[in-house]
Amino acid sequence: MSTAASPVQVERDADTGVAVVRLDRPDAMNSLDVATKEALLAALHAVAEDADVRCVVLTGTGRAFCVGQDLKEHVTLLAEDAEALWRTVAEHYNPVVELLATMDKPVLAAVNGVAAGAGAAFAFACDLRYVADSAGFNLAFTGIALSCDSGTSWSLPRLIGTARAKELLLFPRTVPSQEALTLGLATEVVPDEDLMGRVMEVARRLAAGPTLAYGAVRRAVAFSAGHGLAESLEVEESLMTRTGTSADHRAAVAAFLAKEKPVFSGR
Repeated sequence: MSTAASPVQVERDADTGVAVVRLDRPDAMNSLDVATKEALLAALHAVAEDADVRCVVLTGTGRAFCVGQDLKEHVTLLAEDAEALWRTVAEHYNPVVELLATMDKPVLAAVNGVAAGAGAAFAFACDLRYVADSAGFNLAFTGIALSCDSGTSWSLPRLIGTARAKELLLFPRTVPSQEALTLGLATEVVPDEDLMGRVMEVARRLAAGPTLAYGAVRRAVAFSAGHGLAESLEVEESLMTRTGTSADHRAAVAAFLAKEKPVFSGR
């Protein structure tokens, strides 16, 4: 558990194997100053490396999921022409997105409010996005004369296609939840008051499943997005060998033969 003073809280449920990583700067709409980015990166490293965590949920406190870069801090750093302003992409944003997209366990986004800029990109890096009815996405980068970052150029076209992605990046606006569902940005739209209940229901189901296989599927899909068929088949072969020799696979086959429900250990 993170300290109360931390801008990022981690809540682990030992019984289910679900960890909730919560951005906790509600007065700043969970915007990302350096302290928050460092805390988020540390939290994601911790849950990624924790074998007892079998599913991760990313969410925010208050009326925003995350509105991206803290512009108050940004203005100060810009006035100082601080090198740290531009190092943050390599030092914080990129590794956060890579962890969200590739850790060896499922990751869900519980989008409780507006997700803008890097905040939207963080949600896109997750496997599934459960979106509160009042929430929305805004690809705000060009609105302040910046290019996109945090993997947006990779994830957004894969979710909604190149033409739509360019439209939302060139003409930033808030995409409301129902439109996000139609476009493919949202997995499911949930009434605000039911969001965490629904997400935890899905997270517990995933955490009880064959998480080694889920991690392999994440890796296979990510690899195939940037490689040809022959290379992707090779990766699938190696991942099939890994999962085919796992305790989970043996448990699943034994349960099938016994006509019982399998119990998975993630090994």
